[in-house]
Amino acid sequence: MSKPSVVLVHGLWGGAAHWSKVIVELDRRGYDSLHAVENPLTALADDARRTRQMVGQVEGPVVLVGHSYGGAVITEAGDMPNVAALVFVAAFAPDAGETLGAITEQMPPAAADAIAPDSDGYAWIAQDRFRESFCQDLGAEEALAMAVTQKAPVASTFGDPITAPAWRSKPSWYQVSTEDRMIHPDNERRMAERMDARQTVELSAGHASLASRPSAICDLIDAAAAAV
Repeated sequence: MSKPSVVLVHGLWGGAAHWSKVIVELDRRGYDSLHAVENPLTALADDARRTRQMVGQVEGPVVLVGHSYGGAVITEAGDMPNVAALVFVAAFAPDAGETLGAITEQMPPAAADAIAPDSDGYAWIAQDRFRESFCQDLGAEEALAMAVTQKAPVASTFGDPITAPAWRSKPSWYQVSTEDRMIHPDNERRMAERMDARQTVELSAGHASLASRPSAICDLIDAAAAAV
């Protein structure tokens, strides 16, 4: 039996390449239809539109996977008929009318003060705090490359509300990073419980679990794919 397609959606402060280790591992496991969205990070509506375009190009059932803010994107865009499952990787999963900013304010994460807007309205993680904030369990060189190549979002994105959350109608899986400093781990647990995730996995990992624990992330994608 052939495996479903997998569409990977990155979060803030990174691009599709953040999925590189997951992509290689999924390929090893026999997934021959892999796609990674490159979101503009200009507004939730823009990113959801780009993700829908990508999913619309794929034939057959899709497992839609979102990391961090990518979880909000798949929540907004995941209602398409061929999306068979949602996988949230240390991710936001807002409800209708909720924003990233409001969720973050409820339980501020450890590294909230590492984020600052520039004069053009883009929000950045301070380079000298990137590793400790975003990926403390990665090596110094990999973290440096992530810090320098970070893709800053338009800061107003934190105030963009969800319209109709796809996790209310699609089967969902969730990974909690217990050492996350970008989203409070208890916020992740709360969102996983609220969506009644089919499976919730807790990993001793920082926010960038897709890079530090790719095999475990692929195990969760496998679980979702097997249920499709």
